Amino acid sequence: MINKTRWIKKKFIGVDFSGSARAGNLIWLAIGVYENGGLKIIDCRRARDLPGGGIKRDLALTALRVFIGQQKNAVVGLDFPFSLPQQLVEEVSWENFILSFPGKYNSPGNFRKACFEAAGRQELKRKTERESKAPFSPYNLRLYRQTYFGICDLFYPLLKNDQISVLPMQEPETAKPWLIEICPASFLKHEGINISYKGRSECDRQEKYRARQEILGFMENTKSVRFELPELRETILNNRGGDALDSVIAAYCTLKVDGEIVPAYEVGIEGYIYY
Repeated sequence: MINKTRWIKKKFIGVDFSGSARAGNLIWLAIGVYENGGLKIIDCRRARDLPGGGIKRDLALTALRVFIGQQKNAVVGLDFPFSLPQQLVEEVSWENFILSFPGKYNSPGNFRKACFEAAGRQELKRKTERESKAPFSPYNLRLYRQTYFGICDLFYPLLKNDQISVLPMQEPETAKPWLIEICPASFLKHEGINISYKGRSECDRQEKYRARQEILGFMENTKSVRFELPELRETILNNRGGDALDSVIAAYCTLKVDGEIVPAYEVGIEGYIYY
């Protein structure tokens, strides 16, 4: 059971993000509500299935941005870095960093190259990545596109139009959706789960399916996560990339924020990963 006595937000949304050219196929959203001491997942879908969505990245991210902006009564967890290591940030505030980002980096490749060179050809991590044992630097080869498009195509327009509160760097305004950074890999490490559950090849299809079953069973049995419809559970298990399952983990992580916000002065410009 989740030990909570009061709730500010009513919905808890997890987003497994992607900066791929076909992001609409890879971005998954899990939408949950707090009920009977746990998280009930009421929907789980791809970004391509959002109103106005599509497979191509620009359509998917536009649809996701509109969707997030409409979630006034929700905490939304996204799994891309919300900032960079302090050494690589010239701006005096996180908001200024976001608003200057598109003008400073005109492509994902330019972003990665600039960070890599400014860091002395090292992949630096933020304090929160070291503490949470997140696997990659924000500009790592496997992550830099997510960081770039997450900031440029989601945060920049949403922040510019004053539609969101991004925690803990900003004050949590009740009339706006609250956005937090999460990391499913950090959550699983913290819980002592170290099994491979992602893979699309036929040779290990059953093995990965059983791994997803094990993780989902753990979420159900120890974290009070359940599903409104049995078909939702099967959808998540049958997603071989593991993105649907990651979105469920992200949705669960958003529960920690309601009434338990990390003080902004502790994270500064670098941000904080909830796990």
